[in-house]
Formats: sequence, C-alpha cells, structure tokens
Amino acid sequence: MIEVNARLFRGPVYLLGEVVECSISFTHPPSPQHKVAQSHNDVFESLAWASAQIHCICTTDSKLGKLEDKQSSPLYNNTTLAICTQDAGKIEVATKPRILFCDLRLSPGQTKTYFYREKIPSDVPPSYRGQLVKYSYKITIGTQRVNSPVKLLRVPIRVLPVCAIGLNDIGGLCNDTTEELSPANPFLEIRQRETPFDIALQTLQNITSRRNPNFYMISNIFGKVARFCLFKPAYKLGEDIIGTFDFTVATVNCVQVSVSLQCEEETQLEDSKQIKITTYSKHHEVCLGLKYTQVILPIPLHVTPAFSTPLVSLKWRLHFEFVTSTNSGLDMPTLDTDYWQAPADLSIETMVWSLPIKLFSTTPVLVAQGVQSNIHHRLIMR
Repeated sequence: MIEVNARLFRGPVYLLGEVVECSISFTHPPSPQHKVAQSHNDVFESLAWASAQIHCICTTDSKLGKLEDKQSSPLYNNTTLAICTQDAGKIEVATKPRILFCDLRLSPGQTKTYFYREKIPSDVPPSYRGQLVKYSYKITIGTQRVNSPVKLLRVPIRVLPVCAIGLNDIGGLCNDTTEELSPANPFLEIRQRETPFDIALQTLQNITSRRNPNFYMISNIFGKVARFCLFKPAYKLGEDIIGTFDFTVATVNCVQVSVSLQCEEETQLEDSKQIKITTYSKHHEVCLGLKYTQVILPIPLHVTPAFSTPLVSLKWRLHFEFVTSTNSGLDMPTLDTDYWQAPADLSIETMVWSLPIKLFSTTPVLVAQGVQSNIHHRLIMR
C-alpha cells in the first residue's frame, strides 16, 4: 500500500498569473510486525512514474450545445493526463505536465517528498460556478504501478481574476498616483522590490479605499421619489456596500424600497444568447414616513468578480425596487396631529432600476480564511 499526500503551501486561493506551490509525498506505511515477508517483492513498493499538472474544466448548461464546435482548442490539450481526467465537461486549460520521478522504490516506513511549482497562465478564465457556465481548477497528480491502471489525486484550487481593464476604467479615482495608503517605515533603508502582484493588489487597495460619492435622483412620471448616495463605485470581495436614501426631496410618497446585489451572467455565443440573474444579498425596508435611511449589503467571499471570456461575461449591479403611491391619504401627520391611520386601500406603482458597480478581487489569504477549505489531500493505493 502507498499513501500519496498533497499539501498546498499558500492555501487553495490564487490570482491569475501567480505561482502554485504544492508538496507531494509518497509513503509506504510500515508492515505489521506479525506479517513475515515471503519474498523481496513483498518488502518494497514500486511506482513506475508520477507527474502533476493544472487542469481547468469548463462545463456548460445543456442548452448551450457542444463547446467543441464553438470554442478554440484549449491550451496544451494533448497531455499525458488529459485523457485520464474523466471529468464531465471540456478541458479549457491544461499546463504542461511535470515529471516528479521515474521508477521509485519505497521500503516499509519510507517517505519521498517532491515539490511541484507551476505558474497559472494570466490569460485564462477564473474559477466560477454559474448557472450557465462553470470553470473549475484542479492540480491533477497521476501515478502508476507497473502493469496497473493510472491513479489520480485531484487537488482543487480557486483562481481569482485580476481585471486590468477595470482598473484602467476607474484609474482616475487614484488621482494619478500610486502612493500607498499604509504608513511607510522610516527605518527601512533598503526597500524591497515589489512584484507585479504587489503592485496590482496595492492599486486595487487604492481604488477601493478612496471614497467618491455619487448622487442619483430617482424619479418617475409623478415626480421625485428619493435621492440615493453611493459612497464609492468600486468594491472588493468581503466588503460592505453602503448607501443612503434621502426622502426629504421627494414629491411622491415611497412606501417601501428593496435593494439587491446581483450578478448578470451572459453567454457570448451569437446563436445561443442567454442571460441569468443571481441575487446574493438583499435589503428590504418599509420607508413610509422616513426622511433618511441607509442600506448595507455584504459582498460574499465565495463569489467571482467581474470577468469576460469568449464564452461568457459576468457583471455586477445593484437592483432597486421602489413601491410608490400618489394616494392623498398618505399625508404624514404633523406635531399637532392627535390621531393618524393609514388608508385601508392603497393604489401603488412599482418601479425598478439597476446601477452597475465594479467588483474586484482581494488578497487570496483573506478569501482562504473566510471560506473553509482543505489544503491537505490524500490518495491510498492498495
């Protein structure tokens, strides 16, 4: 029997273009003391070879048809483990396999450890579990005994996008500066050279930290309903979206308001256009008689920021629903009013509005801490 153990050094979450580091150990457990070996072959365990590579599997809704006819060939499709994955869907990305060893012999109680290091391509889709399209990443570790079938150990990882286009769109919020928000160390004489990922994360921090309030006057055919203030248009995973409503400027009574955080998933195929809307957070409030109120929507850590591929695009928005009424019986009481009662019958109208927002990735360590996941994986070969 041989145990194959895989451990991710930096957790299961990475950015596109980052390097994945994984230790892979092959162990031959010691035999029971009462068992007596009959031959030399009973003492040693042998493996012919072992290799590792990263796969991205793309699965789609059955209504989209076959991907092979719509998309180009995947990156490094013809690899040794591609035919052994046996996963539903299409291999979208497969890095070149790296050979860990050839002809390994282990005595009872012996362990051999190998280190696998691979860079995730920067021009590939991120991890995503949508209603129409799903992208899932796995480190596939394959090994084989002589004259035996190939055994696979799959280590799932999550890959977050780094949206350079989105950074360019709202780069003006940084006031054309890359000055760090954190205080500098005056005692540090030699400053370490920043990697491209450090610069990207610092730029994201600058963009999503600076406030740039935007005010929106919401109106219908009868008049003004409310004024909405969104303190910033760019957010990171795990943050709270905070906004305020001002009803003092209204000329139409707003009975209730609902705000939802939604993602819009749209396929890019010309002959099979589909759109799916998914709601993650929702705020509902009866606002009749209120002058001011606020809305707080948490952004979950398990969602995927905006991205676009030739197959699907993902966008984020705030979806508003206002219930208004022009009923004269809704005139609110004053300080001199002794008794007030809402009318039994109320004529209402509902209006909807969607406001696009920018959603970016955050530090992979924060995502890994907020979402429980396993960094140790094991395969037993009997």
